[in-house]
Amino acid sequence: MKTSHFTKRNCHSLQTPIGPSTVGPSQRIARTAFALALSITANFGFSERSFGEDPLCKPKDLALRWQIEPLALDANEGCAIGDVDGDGKSDVIAGRNWYPSPSLTPRPLRNIEDWNGYVQSNGDFLMDVNRDGRVDVIAGSFVPTEIAWYENPGAEGLRLGRTWTRHAWVDTKASENEAQLMHDIDKDGIPDWIVNSWNSKNPMTIWRLVDNGNKDGKAASYTLEQKVIGRSGNQHGMGVGDINGDGRDDVLLGHGWYEQPEKPWEGEWKFHADWNIQGSIPMIVVDLDKDGKKDIIVGQGHDYGLYWWRNNGNKPDGSIDLQRNLIDNGFSQPHAIAMADLDGDGKDEIITGKRYYAHNGGDPGGQDMPEIHAYSYVDGQFTKSVIERGHVGVGLQIATGDINGDGRTDIAVAGKSGTYALLNLPK
Repeated sequence: MKTSHFTKRNCHSLQTPIGPSTVGPSQRIARTAFALALSITANFGFSERSFGEDPLCKPKDLALRWQIEPLALDANEGCAIGDVDGDGKSDVIAGRNWYPSPSLTPRPLRNIEDWNGYVQSNGDFLMDVNRDGRVDVIAGSFVPTEIAWYENPGAEGLRLGRTWTRHAWVDTKASENEAQLMHDIDKDGIPDWIVNSWNSKNPMTIWRLVDNGNKDGKAASYTLEQKVIGRSGNQHGMGVGDINGDGRDDVLLGHGWYEQPEKPWEGEWKFHADWNIQGSIPMIVVDLDKDGKKDIIVGQGHDYGLYWWRNNGNKPDGSIDLQRNLIDNGFSQPHAIAMADLDGDGKDEIITGKRYYAHNGGDPGGQDMPEIHAYSYVDGQFTKSVIERGHVGVGLQIATGDINGDGRTDIAVAGKSGTYALLNLPK
Protein backbone atom coordinates (compact mmCIF):
# COMPACT_ATOMS: atom_id res chain seq x y z
CA MET A 1 0.00 0.00 0.00
CA LYS A 2 1.29 3.43 -0.89
CA THR A 3 2.10 5.74 2.02
CA SER A 4 0.47 9.14 2.39
CA HIS A 5 1.67 12.06 0.29
CA PHE A 6 2.99 14.93 2.39
CA THR A 7 4.21 18.34 1.33
CA LYS A 8 6.69 20.38 3.33
CA ARG A 9 3.79 22.41 4.73
CA ASN A 10 2.16 19.48 6.52
CA CYS A 11 2.08 18.83 10.28
CA HIS A 12 5.57 17.32 10.27
CA SER A 13 5.43 14.80 13.10
CA LEU A 14 2.59 12.89 11.44
CA GLN A 15 4.57 11.63 8.44
CA THR A 16 5.21 8.13 9.78
CA PRO A 17 2.42 5.68 8.88
CA ILE A 18 1.00 3.69 11.76
CA GLY A 19 0.49 0.02 10.97
CA PRO A 20 -1.09 -2.74 13.03
CA SER A 21 2.04 -3.32 15.09
CA THR A 22 2.99 0.34 15.59
CA VAL A 23 -0.18 1.87 17.00
CA GLY A 24 0.63 4.73 19.38
CA PRO A 25 0.05 4.60 23.15
CA SER A 26 -3.28 6.42 22.92
CA GLN A 27 -4.75 3.77 20.62
CA ARG A 28 -5.26 0.03 20.46
CA ILE A 29 -6.85 -2.28 17.94
CA ALA A 30 -9.38 -4.31 19.92
CA ARG A 31 -10.11 -6.95 17.32
CA THR A 32 -8.22 -8.34 14.36
CA ALA A 33 -7.83 -5.41 11.98
CA PHE A 34 -9.16 -5.85 8.49
CA ALA A 35 -6.69 -6.03 5.61
CA LEU A 36 -7.14 -2.90 3.53
CA ALA A 37 -6.96 -3.78 0.22
CA LEU A 38 -11.69 13.30 -10.01
CA SER A 39 -9.63 15.78 -9.26
CA ILE A 40 -11.03 19.35 -9.45
CA THR A 41 -9.23 22.68 -9.38
CA ALA A 42 -10.72 25.06 -6.81
CA ASN A 43 -11.39 28.61 -7.95
CA PHE A 44 -11.88 30.89 -4.95
CA GLY A 45 -12.99 34.47 -4.84
CA PHE A 46 -11.07 35.19 -1.62
CA SER A 47 -8.78 38.18 -1.44
CA GLU A 48 -7.50 38.19 2.12
CA ARG A 49 -4.91 35.44 2.46
CA SER A 50 -2.30 33.84 0.24
CA PHE A 51 -3.02 30.35 -1.10
CA GLY A 52 0.59 29.38 -0.28
CA GLU A 53 0.18 29.78 3.47
CA ASP A 54 1.39 27.26 6.02
CA PRO A 55 -1.25 25.10 7.72
CA LEU A 56 -2.58 26.40 11.02
CA CYS A 57 -2.53 22.97 12.67
CA LYS A 58 0.22 21.77 15.00
CA PRO A 59 0.52 18.17 16.21
CA LYS A 60 -0.53 17.66 19.81
CA ASP A 61 -2.26 14.58 21.20
CA LEU A 62 -5.39 15.13 23.26
CA ALA A 63 -5.55 13.27 26.55
CA LEU A 64 -7.62 10.50 24.96
CA ARG A 65 -7.42 6.73 24.51
CA TRP A 66 -9.23 5.05 21.63
CA GLN A 67 -10.45 1.49 21.41
CA ILE A 68 -10.94 0.63 17.73
CA GLU A 69 -13.75 -1.87 17.10
CA PRO A 70 -13.94 -3.16 13.50
CA LEU A 71 -17.57 -3.97 12.69
CA ALA A 72 -17.78 -4.83 8.96
CA LEU A 73 -15.92 -4.65 5.69
CA ASP A 74 -17.94 -3.61 2.66
CA ALA A 75 -18.26 -0.45 0.58
CA ASN A 76 -21.08 1.07 2.66
CA GLU A 77 -20.31 4.71 3.53
CA GLY A 78 -23.23 5.86 5.69
CA CYS A 79 -23.76 5.46 9.44
CA ALA A 80 -25.70 6.81 12.41
CA ILE A 81 -25.91 6.34 16.18
CA GLY A 82 -29.22 5.86 18.01
CA ASP A 83 -31.24 3.56 20.27
CA VAL A 84 -32.67 0.93 17.91
CA ASP A 85 -34.03 -1.60 20.42
CA GLY A 86 -35.31 0.79 23.09
CA ASP A 87 -32.97 -0.38 25.86
CA GLY A 88 -31.62 3.11 26.51
CA LYS A 89 -28.25 2.37 24.91
CA SER A 90 -26.89 3.96 21.74
CA ASP A 91 -26.44 1.47 18.90
CA VAL A 92 -24.59 1.85 15.59
CA ILE A 93 -26.53 1.79 12.31
CA ALA A 94 -24.52 1.38 9.11
CA GLY A 95 -26.01 0.37 5.80
CA ARG A 96 -26.89 -3.33 5.73
CA ASN A 97 -26.62 -3.87 9.50
CA TRP A 98 -27.18 -2.42 12.92
CA TYR A 99 -24.89 -3.13 15.84
CA PRO A 100 -26.42 -3.27 19.34
CA SER A 101 -24.52 -1.82 22.27
CA PRO A 102 -22.52 -3.09 24.05
CA SER A 103 -21.76 -6.25 22.03
CA LEU A 104 -21.73 -4.52 18.61
CA THR A 105 -22.59 -7.88 17.02
CA PRO A 106 -23.98 -7.28 13.50
CA ARG A 107 -27.74 -7.70 13.05
CA PRO A 108 -29.55 -7.49 9.68
CA LEU A 109 -31.25 -4.26 8.68
CA ARG A 110 -31.66 -3.96 4.90
CA ASN A 111 -30.39 -5.25 1.59
CA ILE A 112 -28.47 -2.79 -0.59
CA GLU A 113 -27.09 -3.40 -4.07
CA ASP A 114 -23.46 -2.78 -4.97
CA TRP A 115 -22.89 -0.29 -7.78
CA ASN A 116 -19.68 0.55 -9.65
CA GLY A 117 -17.43 0.13 -6.61
CA TYR A 118 -19.94 1.73 -4.23
CA VAL A 119 -22.89 0.57 -2.18
CA GLN A 120 -26.13 2.02 -3.52
CA SER A 121 -26.76 4.14 -0.44
CA ASN A 122 -25.35 7.52 0.51
CA GLY A 123 -26.40 7.99 4.10
CA ASP A 124 -28.41 6.73 7.07
CA PHE A 125 -30.76 9.01 9.01
CA LEU A 126 -32.81 8.09 12.08
CA MET A 127 -36.38 9.17 12.80
CA ASP A 128 -39.60 7.61 14.10
CA VAL A 129 -41.39 7.97 10.77
CA ASN A 130 -44.65 6.20 11.72
CA ARG A 131 -44.70 7.41 15.34
CA ASP A 132 -44.84 3.93 16.87
CA GLY A 133 -42.17 4.80 19.43
CA ARG A 134 -39.33 3.05 17.57
CA VAL A 135 -36.59 4.67 15.54
CA ASP A 136 -36.67 3.95 11.79
CA VAL A 137 -34.03 4.51 9.08
CA ILE A 138 -34.41 6.98 6.20
CA ALA A 139 -32.10 6.53 3.22
CA GLY A 140 -31.49 7.70 -0.32
CA SER A 141 -29.23 6.51 -3.11
CA PHE A 142 -26.64 7.73 -5.61
CA VAL A 143 -28.53 6.79 -8.77
CA PRO A 144 -32.03 5.45 -7.85
CA THR A 145 -34.48 8.29 -7.37
CA GLU A 146 -36.60 7.06 -4.45
CA ILE A 147 -36.35 8.18 -0.85
CA ALA A 148 -37.26 5.19 1.32
CA TRP A 149 -37.80 4.57 4.99
CA TYR A 150 -37.12 1.25 6.66
CA GLU A 151 -39.51 0.26 9.43
CA ASN A 152 -38.09 -0.93 12.72
CA PRO A 153 -39.60 -4.43 13.20
CA GLY A 154 -39.92 -4.10 16.98
CA ALA A 155 -38.59 -6.26 19.80
CA GLU A 156 -39.53 -9.67 18.37
CA GLY A 157 -38.42 -8.82 14.84
CA LEU A 158 -35.11 -7.49 16.10
CA ARG A 159 -34.63 -10.62 18.24
CA LEU A 160 -35.21 -12.87 15.24
CA GLY A 161 -32.93 -10.83 12.98
CA ARG A 162 -35.62 -9.84 10.50
CA THR A 163 -34.79 -7.33 7.82
CA TRP A 164 -36.69 -4.08 8.15
CA THR A 165 -39.66 -3.50 5.84
CA ARG A 166 -38.87 -1.01 3.10
CA HIS A 167 -41.42 1.74 2.36
CA ALA A 168 -41.04 3.95 -0.71
CA TRP A 169 -41.68 7.45 0.63
CA VAL A 170 -41.39 9.56 -2.51
CA ASP A 171 -39.92 9.24 -5.99
CA THR A 172 -37.90 12.42 -6.45
CA LYS A 173 -37.36 11.79 -10.19
CA ALA A 174 -33.82 13.05 -9.57
CA SER A 175 -30.64 11.00 -9.90
CA GLU A 176 -26.93 11.84 -9.51
CA ASN A 177 -27.37 12.38 -5.77
CA GLU A 178 -24.10 12.99 -3.94
CA ALA A 179 -25.52 13.03 -0.40
CA GLN A 180 -28.28 14.36 1.81
CA LEU A 181 -28.65 16.19 5.11
CA MET A 182 -31.58 16.22 7.50
CA HIS A 183 -32.04 19.64 9.07
CA ASP A 184 -35.00 21.61 10.39
CA ILE A 185 -34.65 24.43 7.89
CA ASP A 186 -37.85 26.28 8.87
CA LYS A 187 -37.57 25.63 12.64
CA ASP A 188 -40.99 23.96 12.89
CA GLY A 189 -39.63 21.09 14.99
CA ILE A 190 -39.52 18.60 12.09
CA PRO A 191 -36.28 17.94 10.17
CA ASP A 192 -36.33 18.39 6.40
CA TRP A 193 -34.53 16.37 3.71
CA ILE A 194 -31.95 18.43 1.79
CA VAL A 195 -30.37 16.88 -1.31
CA ASN A 196 -27.00 17.61 -2.90
CA SER A 197 -26.14 16.59 -6.49
CA TRP A 198 -22.70 16.36 -8.04
CA ASN A 199 -24.27 17.61 -11.29
CA SER A 200 -24.29 21.41 -11.20
CA LYS A 201 -27.19 21.50 -13.68
CA ASN A 202 -29.56 19.60 -11.40
CA PRO A 203 -32.09 21.61 -9.35
CA MET A 204 -31.23 22.32 -5.73
CA THR A 205 -34.10 20.78 -3.78
CA ILE A 206 -35.38 20.65 -0.22
CA TRP A 207 -38.06 18.09 0.65
CA ARG A 208 -40.16 19.49 3.48
CA LEU A 209 -41.46 16.97 6.00
CA VAL A 210 -45.05 17.87 6.85
CA ASP A 211 -47.04 16.23 9.67
CA ASN A 212 -49.99 14.54 7.92
CA GLY A 213 -51.79 13.65 11.15
CA ASN A 214 -51.48 9.89 10.78
CA LYS A 215 -50.96 8.18 14.14
CA ASP A 216 -51.84 4.56 13.44
CA GLY A 217 -48.25 3.41 13.97
CA LYS A 218 -48.13 1.84 10.50
CA ALA A 219 -48.10 4.33 7.64
CA ALA A 220 -45.74 7.32 7.59
CA SER A 221 -46.83 10.21 9.78
CA TYR A 222 -45.13 12.71 7.49
CA THR A 223 -45.54 13.68 3.85
CA LEU A 224 -42.69 15.05 1.74
CA GLU A 225 -43.32 18.25 -0.20
CA GLN A 226 -40.83 19.50 -2.77
CA LYS A 227 -39.28 22.98 -2.74
CA VAL A 228 -36.83 23.80 -5.53
CA ILE A 229 -34.65 26.64 -4.28
CA GLY A 230 -32.47 26.75 -7.39
CA ARG A 231 -33.51 25.54 -10.86
CA SER A 232 -29.95 25.01 -12.03
CA GLY A 233 -27.64 25.51 -9.15
CA ASN A 234 -26.20 22.43 -7.50
CA GLN A 235 -22.63 21.23 -7.03
CA HIS A 236 -20.61 18.84 -4.88
CA GLY A 237 -20.62 20.04 -1.26
CA MET A 238 -23.38 21.06 1.14
CA GLY A 239 -23.99 22.61 4.54
CA VAL A 240 -26.71 24.43 6.45
CA GLY A 241 -26.44 27.44 8.76
CA ASP A 242 -27.00 31.17 9.17
CA ILE A 243 -23.93 32.73 7.54
CA ASN A 244 -25.34 36.24 6.99
CA GLY A 245 -26.64 36.74 10.53
CA ASP A 246 -30.32 37.30 9.73
CA GLY A 247 -31.52 34.50 12.01
CA ARG A 248 -32.46 32.15 9.17
CA ASP A 249 -30.49 29.08 8.13
CA ASP A 250 -29.03 29.26 4.64
CA VAL A 251 -28.00 26.38 2.35
CA LEU A 252 -24.36 26.17 1.29
CA LEU A 253 -23.17 24.32 -1.81
CA GLY A 254 -19.89 23.77 -3.60
CA HIS A 255 -20.21 26.93 -5.66
CA GLY A 256 -21.92 29.36 -3.29
CA TRP A 257 -24.92 29.68 -0.99
CA TYR A 258 -28.68 30.17 -1.10
CA GLU A 259 -30.08 32.82 1.21
CA GLN A 260 -33.25 31.76 3.01
CA PRO A 261 -36.09 34.26 2.58
CA GLU A 262 -38.59 35.16 5.32
CA LYS A 263 -41.01 32.56 3.95
CA PRO A 264 -38.83 29.60 2.94
CA TRP A 265 -41.57 27.62 1.20
CA GLU A 266 -42.97 30.59 -0.76
CA GLY A 267 -40.22 33.15 -1.31
CA GLU A 268 -37.28 33.16 -3.69
CA TRP A 269 -33.94 31.92 -2.38
CA LYS A 270 -31.25 34.34 -3.60
CA PHE A 271 -28.03 32.71 -4.77
CA HIS A 272 -24.60 34.12 -3.91
CA ALA A 273 -21.63 32.75 -5.90
CA ASP A 274 -19.08 33.50 -3.18
CA TRP A 275 -16.82 30.47 -3.77
CA ASN A 276 -16.25 27.48 -6.03
CA ILE A 277 -14.97 24.22 -4.56
CA GLN A 278 -15.79 20.52 -4.68
CA GLY A 279 -16.65 20.64 -1.02
CA SER A 280 -17.24 18.36 1.90
CA ILE A 281 -20.65 17.19 3.10
CA PRO A 282 -21.33 18.69 5.45
CA MET A 283 -19.68 22.07 5.30
CA ILE A 284 -19.84 22.98 9.00
CA VAL A 285 -21.29 26.41 9.85
CA VAL A 286 -20.04 27.49 13.29
CA ASP A 287 -18.81 30.63 15.04
CA LEU A 288 -15.37 29.18 15.64
CA ASP A 289 -13.62 32.33 16.90
CA LYS A 290 -16.63 33.54 18.94
CA ASP A 291 -16.83 36.94 17.22
CA GLY A 292 -20.58 36.71 16.61
CA LYS A 293 -20.30 35.71 12.94
CA LYS A 294 -20.70 32.16 11.63
CA ASP A 295 -17.59 30.73 9.94
CA ILE A 296 -17.33 27.68 7.68
CA ILE A 297 -15.23 24.53 8.16
CA VAL A 298 -14.89 22.83 4.79
CA GLY A 299 -12.79 20.12 3.20
CA GLN A 300 -11.98 19.49 -0.44
CA GLY A 301 -13.95 16.31 -0.88
CA HIS A 302 -11.77 14.89 -3.65
CA ASP A 303 -8.42 16.60 -3.16
CA TYR A 304 -6.09 17.79 -0.41
CA GLY A 305 -7.16 20.56 1.96
CA LEU A 306 -9.12 21.18 5.17
CA TYR A 307 -9.98 24.86 5.66
CA TRP A 308 -11.41 27.41 8.06
CA TRP A 309 -13.23 30.15 6.17
CA ARG A 310 -13.37 33.02 8.66
CA ASN A 311 -16.43 35.23 8.30
CA ASN A 312 -15.41 38.90 8.26
CA GLY A 313 -18.95 40.16 7.76
CA ASN A 314 -21.45 40.98 5.04
CA LYS A 315 -20.53 43.02 2.00
CA PRO A 316 -22.87 45.76 0.65
CA ASP A 317 -24.02 43.47 -2.17
CA GLY A 318 -25.15 40.77 0.30
CA SER A 319 -22.20 38.46 -0.25
CA ILE A 320 -19.92 37.33 2.60
CA ASP A 321 -16.34 38.51 3.14
CA LEU A 322 -14.54 35.23 3.80
CA GLN A 323 -10.88 34.74 4.70
CA ARG A 324 -9.57 31.33 3.74
CA ASN A 325 -7.25 29.68 6.27
CA LEU A 326 -5.61 26.31 5.64
CA ILE A 327 -5.96 23.98 8.64
CA ASP A 328 -4.28 20.88 7.20
CA ASN A 329 -3.22 19.40 3.86
CA GLY A 330 -1.59 16.22 5.12
CA PHE A 331 -4.18 13.84 3.63
CA SER A 332 -6.68 13.97 0.81
CA GLN A 333 -10.47 13.68 0.56
CA PRO A 334 -11.83 15.06 3.86
CA HIS A 335 -15.27 14.34 2.41
CA ALA A 336 -17.17 14.19 5.73
CA ILE A 337 -16.74 16.40 8.79
CA ALA A 338 -18.31 16.39 12.26
CA MET A 339 -17.91 18.41 15.45
CA ALA A 340 -18.24 17.05 18.99
CA ASP A 341 -16.68 17.48 22.43
CA LEU A 342 -14.32 14.53 22.67
CA ASP A 343 -12.26 15.46 25.73
CA GLY A 344 -15.07 16.83 27.91
CA ASP A 345 -13.75 20.39 28.13
CA GLY A 346 -16.97 21.93 26.84
CA LYS A 347 -15.48 22.79 23.43
CA ASP A 348 -16.18 20.85 20.27
CA GLU A 349 -13.35 19.34 18.25
CA ILE A 350 -13.40 19.04 14.46
CA ILE A 351 -13.42 15.40 13.37
CA THR A 352 -12.47 14.38 9.85
CA GLY A 353 -10.23 12.06 7.90
CA LYS A 354 -9.48 10.52 4.57
CA ARG A 355 -12.33 9.05 2.56
CA TYR A 356 -10.51 5.95 1.44
CA TYR A 357 -10.78 4.99 -2.24
CA ALA A 358 -13.31 7.64 -3.21
CA HIS A 359 -13.85 7.61 -6.98
CA ASN A 360 -12.33 4.12 -6.79
CA GLY A 361 -8.88 5.50 -6.06
CA GLY A 362 -8.79 8.01 -8.92
CA ASP A 363 -8.50 11.17 -6.81
CA PRO A 364 -5.24 12.79 -5.72
CA GLY A 365 -4.05 10.58 -2.87
CA GLY A 366 -7.01 8.30 -3.49
CA GLN A 367 -5.13 5.10 -2.69
CA ASP A 368 -3.17 6.44 0.28
CA MET A 369 -3.79 4.86 3.67
CA PRO A 370 -6.95 5.73 5.63
CA GLU A 371 -6.66 8.05 8.62
CA ILE A 372 -8.87 10.01 11.00
CA HIS A 373 -8.02 12.99 13.24
CA ALA A 374 -9.44 15.46 15.74
CA TYR A 375 -8.63 19.18 15.69
CA SER A 376 -8.92 21.53 18.64
CA TYR A 377 -9.10 25.30 18.16
CA VAL A 378 -7.79 27.91 20.61
CA ASP A 379 -7.06 31.57 19.73
CA GLY A 380 -6.43 31.08 16.03
CA GLN A 381 -4.37 27.93 16.47
CA PHE A 382 -5.45 24.38 15.61
CA THR A 383 -3.89 21.34 17.24
CA LYS A 384 -4.15 18.02 15.44
CA SER A 385 -4.56 14.77 17.36
CA VAL A 386 -4.30 11.42 15.60
CA ILE A 387 -7.23 9.12 16.34
CA GLU A 388 -6.01 6.31 14.04
CA ARG A 389 -3.88 5.90 10.93
CA GLY A 390 -3.54 2.85 8.73
CA HIS A 391 -6.98 1.27 9.09
CA VAL A 392 -9.78 3.75 9.81
CA GLY A 393 -10.93 6.32 7.27
CA VAL A 394 -14.23 8.06 6.67
CA GLY A 395 -17.03 7.66 4.16
CA LEU A 396 -20.02 9.93 3.67
CA GLN A 397 -20.98 10.37 7.33
CA ILE A 398 -19.29 10.63 10.72
CA ALA A 399 -21.62 9.84 13.63
CA THR A 400 -20.96 10.78 17.26
CA GLY A 401 -22.60 9.64 20.49
CA ASP A 402 -22.03 7.60 23.64
CA ILE A 403 -21.92 4.04 22.30
CA ASN A 404 -20.55 2.25 25.37
CA GLY A 405 -22.47 4.21 28.00
CA ASP A 406 -19.50 5.69 29.88
CA GLY A 407 -20.56 9.31 29.39
CA ARG A 408 -17.88 10.08 26.79
CA THR A 409 -18.45 10.90 23.12
CA ASP A 410 -17.59 8.01 20.80
CA ILE A 411 -17.37 7.97 17.00
CA ALA A 412 -18.77 5.68 14.29
CA VAL A 413 -17.51 5.77 10.71
CA ALA A 414 -18.32 3.70 7.64
CA GLY A 415 -16.34 3.73 4.41
CA LYS A 416 -14.50 1.56 1.93
CA SER A 417 -11.86 0.93 4.61
CA GLY A 418 -14.60 -0.65 6.75
CA THR A 419 -17.18 0.22 9.39
CA TYR A 420 -15.74 1.01 12.82
CA ALA A 421 -16.79 2.08 16.27
CA LEU A 422 -14.13 4.28 17.89
CA LEU A 423 -14.66 4.07 21.63
CA ASN A 424 -13.39 7.05 23.61
CA LEU A 425 -11.97 5.54 26.80
CA PRO A 426 -11.25 7.28 30.11
CA LYS A 427 -7.67 8.49 30.58
